[in-house]
Amino acid sequence: MRILLVNPNTTASMTALIESAAKLVAAPTTTIDARTSRMGPVSIEGYYDEAFAVPGLLMEIAEAANADAAIIACFDDTGLDAARAMATIPVLGICEAAVAMAALVAQRFSIVTTLERCIMPLKGLVHRYGMSERATVRAANIPVLSLEDPASGALTKLRAEIENALEIDAAEAIVLGCAGMADLARRLQDDYGVPVIDGVSAAVKLAESLVTLGLTTSKRGAYAAPLPKPYLGMLEQFAPKQLA
Repeated sequence: MRILLVNPNTTASMTALIESAAKLVAAPTTTIDARTSRMGPVSIEGYYDEAFAVPGLLMEIAEAANADAAIIACFDDTGLDAARAMATIPVLGICEAAVAMAALVAQRFSIVTTLERCIMPLKGLVHRYGMSERATVRAANIPVLSLEDPASGALTKLRAEIENALEIDAAEAIVLGCAGMADLARRLQDDYGVPVIDGVSAAVKLAESLVTLGLTTSKRGAYAAPLPKPYLGMLEQFAPKQLA
């Protein structure tokens, strides 16, 4: 099976980190095809960045003709609904995958994300996924790209917020609220003695399950294929008739 793993920001080094985390948990028969968006922001930190990341994300999914499933490797689940409507294969968001996995191992869990501005978007996703009564969202106040810099102090701030989640929220598990944290889950789980869920790894295992079960996104109702129509200006290439 081939799983397309799309980083919807344009930072290739983050894609490499995400790809490594995905390959670590993928089955021997699963191929991970990791791609970096070719247009959009270098990191996604809030609603504005997210909006401009969607076209490049959709382009990568549309061009992956031989994939059995796709994963959007941004914890905002950037463009997830649009991708599901466009694609004929299962498409997973790493936030949805992570909270679903967390719910299987803990009654209460805390999502620890990057910046304060990311809290409300993630609370919206938590509500949508039916986890509002079980999940708390916290921010470690670290820019996404600082996770790649060992001298930034990002890991120290992340650990401090995890400790707050365990003490103040009485969290029974921790969800890492950024794809750029994907390589930290196992180390933090060993350190704190509670389940630590990385959305990339969770999405890989759920994608494998969907493909094995022969399940894909329903095309009846909300995720029906987009209606053919012209798009004008710079978005002309994204007209549904061209993506079908």
